[in-house]
Amino acid sequence: MKFLFATGGTAGHINPALAVASYIREQYPDSEILFIGTKDHMESRLVPNAGFDFKTIDIRGFRRSFKPKAIVDNVKTVFKLIKSEQDSKKIITDFNPDVVIGFGGYVSGPVLEMAAKLHYPCCIHEQNAYPGITNKQLAKQVDKVMLTVEDAKKHLEPKNEPVVTGLPVRGELLKKSKADARKELNIPDSKTLILSFGGSLGAKPLNDAIYPIILKDCDSKSICHIHSVGTNGADYLDKFRENGFEEKSENILVKGNCEVRLYIDNMDTCMAAADLVIGRAGASSLSEIEAMGKASVLIPSPYVAENHQYHNAMALVNRNAARLIEEKDLTSDSLQAMIDSLLSDTDTLLEIEKNARQMAIIDARERIADIIIGLAK
Repeated sequence: MKFLFATGGTAGHINPALAVASYIREQYPDSEILFIGTKDHMESRLVPNAGFDFKTIDIRGFRRSFKPKAIVDNVKTVFKLIKSEQDSKKIITDFNPDVVIGFGGYVSGPVLEMAAKLHYPCCIHEQNAYPGITNKQLAKQVDKVMLTVEDAKKHLEPKNEPVVTGLPVRGELLKKSKADARKELNIPDSKTLILSFGGSLGAKPLNDAIYPIILKDCDSKSICHIHSVGTNGADYLDKFRENGFEEKSENILVKGNCEVRLYIDNMDTCMAAADLVIGRAGASSLSEIEAMGKASVLIPSPYVAENHQYHNAMALVNRNAARLIEEKDLTSDSLQAMIDSLLSDTDTLLEIEKNARQMAIIDARERIADIIIGLAK
């Protein structure tokens, strides 16, 4: 069987697609799998590194502005779109897949639209509670729509009834026990561990709010705190150094019970050990929080398309599986008050953990693969 995946732009689109493709490769070693992406986004690195064939088309999204430069750029985008459809048609017909799968990103649009026109079996997966423009359009054309959460269904007009499959999470996250993780990090059972991060790049509003909290937590007898400033937040490391933080290793600072990192490269261990997680509301992060049954304070990024992180967060909040602070309301005081409220009420914390765990779909990878295989046969 031949499988054609179209996805790109961010890790939130690419990694779930790679997880499903890897599972199909394991189950069907003789299968042929091809990815289509763009040459100037991270899929051009991640996909070949995972051992999959990769072809590119030239596509980008429209700018939502009426400024002269934006209008010129959008005219160029129209021509790119026409060319990308022609390129997609050639790749599809040359490869002749049994099924075409879209995992989001602008690249999915022309590939899936062309595949549907050519009458190839098609399906898409929507990671967010509020679907993006591309998947809203594709849902009307493809044979099957898969969703991470039920909440996305009300925003779509699909050709066929959508299926809630969940979102694949990294296998290592499911294998790490809390006890083993805390032992690995040298966190005593008597202390509460707070884990905070603003994504791989970091988030300035979160870094600003968390900074005084960490300075206070350093001297706490009951709290340990691990925070990532993100790769765009390197200047915050200097601020912590000025307040007595010392180098534990490259890009990792420590003082008392607190550790500040540029980037968390052992997220499975840190999240497994945590009692409370503070962060953004990207779909992948939330699936990991659910899979590990963690209480969380979510601060959705307001800078993403369709404000989808807010909708992602509300899917948990409405089920009492998380707490939310909108960025416009985020201050050190508001965040500290939320932390204190949760950590002082063990019953509420445990209830949130239980509800988050109940939302998890642990076998999402398998569910998605089964639907894809079903379309291919």
